Amino acid sequence: MTEVSLNTVFVRIWDLAQALNLPELNQSTTHGTPSLKLKSAFLGRLKDADTFAIHCPLEEKPLLMESAPDIYFETDHYKGWPYILIHLDAIADAELSHRIKLAWLAKAPAKLKKLIEPKA
Repeated sequence: MTEVSLNTVFVRIWDLAQALNLPELNQSTTHGTPSLKLKSAFLGRLKDADTFAIHCPLEEKPLLMESAPDIYFETDHYKGWPYILIHLDAIADAELSHRIKLAWLAKAPAKLKKLIEPKA
């Protein structure tokens, strides 16, 4: 798949990410594919046109893969790392948005998290 078509696939991810209005979230390139970063901190990237790798705490990975194996998986390369693979054709926009927000929250410093907290 060409870089142009990967960028086309990434439009969905980027549109969902932007709709979350998360401070300092930006589009970048990682290992030659489109990615999401918080400033320079890596959140996730397209592995290929069908797969998105995103930050996920190690303790959550088995539960996600067991509860939704059609969506979440890992390869040997990702075992032991806090990233999970997502089948993009199987995940709903709402769930993908949720994963993006969780990845951002895992990497964001407290001062940025405060910017998205509801005002009391």
